[in-house]
Amino acid sequence: MKIFNQVLPPALKSRNYRLFFVGQGISLIGTWMTQTATIWLVYSLTQSPLMLGVVGFSSQIPSFILAPFGGVFVDRFSRHRILIGTQILAMIQSLALAILALTGIIHIWHIIVLSLFQGFINAVDAPARQAFVPELVERKEDLANAIALNSTMFNGARLIGPAIGGLLVAGVGAGYCFLIDGLSYIAVIIALLAMKIKPRKILLSQANPIEQVKEGFVYAFSFPPIRALLLLSALVSFFGLQYTVLVPVFAEKILQGNAETLGFLMAASGVGALSGGIYLASRQTILGLGKLVAFAPTILGIGLIAFSLSRFLPFSLFTMLFVGLGTILQVAAGNTILQTIVDDEKRGRVMSLFTMAFLGTIPFGNLLGGALADRLSAPVVLIIDGVICILGSIYFYKQLPVLQQLVRPIYKERGIFGDRLH
Repeated sequence: MKIFNQVLPPALKSRNYRLFFVGQGISLIGTWMTQTATIWLVYSLTQSPLMLGVVGFSSQIPSFILAPFGGVFVDRFSRHRILIGTQILAMIQSLALAILALTGIIHIWHIIVLSLFQGFINAVDAPARQAFVPELVERKEDLANAIALNSTMFNGARLIGPAIGGLLVAGVGAGYCFLIDGLSYIAVIIALLAMKIKPRKILLSQANPIEQVKEGFVYAFSFPPIRALLLLSALVSFFGLQYTVLVPVFAEKILQGNAETLGFLMAASGVGALSGGIYLASRQTILGLGKLVAFAPTILGIGLIAFSLSRFLPFSLFTMLFVGLGTILQVAAGNTILQTIVDDEKRGRVMSLFTMAFLGTIPFGNLLGGALADRLSAPVVLIIDGVICILGSIYFYKQLPVLQQLVRPIYKERGIFGDRLH
């Protein structure tokens, strides 16, 4: 047992984090299966790239509107109990989708309504999950490793889930993906209930929720490093992730494939993202991550442009590796920086803004990407997206020296030494 503990990554030595890691890992495989099944089902029902964008918009728009209020909620109440509630609601949503699909009565409006409901859940769940991680590790210095392991877990599921989902959709239909997803939430609920969480000291505020939301915005956007990370995340999500709703068009129309092809393409991006997550988890220091954040959108942009030009499945799978790698390096490294420099009493609100930047801008990108693909073509849209990601990467890199100077005092205060922004 002692030898086993020595080879474990630092964060996994904390019992609560181990429970979280295992429970979330099982649940996220089901989530990625559902995402793959949903976009294929929507495209099968409508044959419309625009409707893919509409469904994507419905699932994410609540995060943009409500995430700041979700952050206030997360800062004021037990994050542990909030997550138990959101996971139960998410399970109900997935099982409802399964019943509709398995009985054969599902229509596009059902998918839109249930996607909207899931979006409301995510507006609270995402900032709660992000802000909860520091409570799970026993040593503060293990936080960066925990965030990196989260990314590895997320993308391991992203690798396995779409591949299984594509096979199940082709073999027995989308309904069984939704059913497995619903049942997978049992694992994370059991894990959360098994945790022993120390009560967190919550500072009671007399300010109303609107004032607290405003306080969070002012805190985040008045400090250039936080502002720059949030804006870069928003740009990457708005443009760089439009491919997620356009992949079915490439799978069927351009590569002449089926649901299995879609699953393989999504799994390939998962392999790239998993590789990035493993690399981040293996790092011994958080210093140097700033350059990764700056360079990651260039990797993503090059991957998108190459994927859009490919008409050969093996090369398309190869390009998706870089799409996944660039995405996870930007998101996970940016998350680590934010979690390190933010004040704990404002953590929920700042992470809600990160949710708003990362998840909340996706619906607008999905809607725009779907509409442009109807008018221009899916490959042209992804080329434009790739170019914009590269330009954003260059701009952030030019700002990096100034940002490094601003975070240096915070690092010294918290025992992190070095001259670089992560």
